[in-house]
Amino acid sequence: MKLNLIKSIAILTTGIAVLLSSCKSDMKKVNELADMHNQPSIVIENVETLASDSTIIIYKMNTPKLIMYSEADPPYFEYPLGVHIEKYDTKMRITASIKSDYAKFFSKEKRWEARNNVVAVNQNGDTLKTEQLIWDQEKGKIYSDQFVRITGKDLNIAGVGLEANQDFSNSKIKKPTGSLYIEVDEQVQ
Repeated sequence: MKLNLIKSIAILTTGIAVLLSSCKSDMKKVNELADMHNQPSIVIENVETLASDSTIIIYKMNTPKLIMYSEADPPYFEYPLGVHIEKYDTKMRITASIKSDYAKFFSKEKRWEARNNVVAVNQNGDTLKTEQLIWDQEKGKIYSDQFVRITGKDLNIAGVGLEANQDFSNSKIKKPTGSLYIEVDEQVQ
């Protein structure tokens, strides 16, 4: 009986030692899980949001899933399954849109980061396609360090890297390729 008690204590001590040694290597994971800054505040599915000014709808946003991280520094909204945003004029006509397979919105900075199959269309119907786009709403600017292509009625330009106004005007492609069509007045010599 004494021998069985000693064996049981030895087995229990070994088990505790193994458990404690494995916990030490997982403490980083435990701390990360316990950190409220990394935890979502709210998770919402199938979201449609309207933004208005004086009862006039300006934006409509749809997403299959919205995750809010209000305790993060800086706080942000994550759209892991994509987002689609439309901008309207006063007659409820779509003047611009953007969609992507993944996005984040940093609320304090009013900055969007869209990734994966990003497609943006401006009021002229010009279409921008890229894999990554940053939209700074405060400055009214868009940026990308990835390959971009802008196509339109009289426009087909592509390259790596972009800086432009949010309506695609004043576009600066860092490493351009493609064609730009310009009307030439034949009377001018």
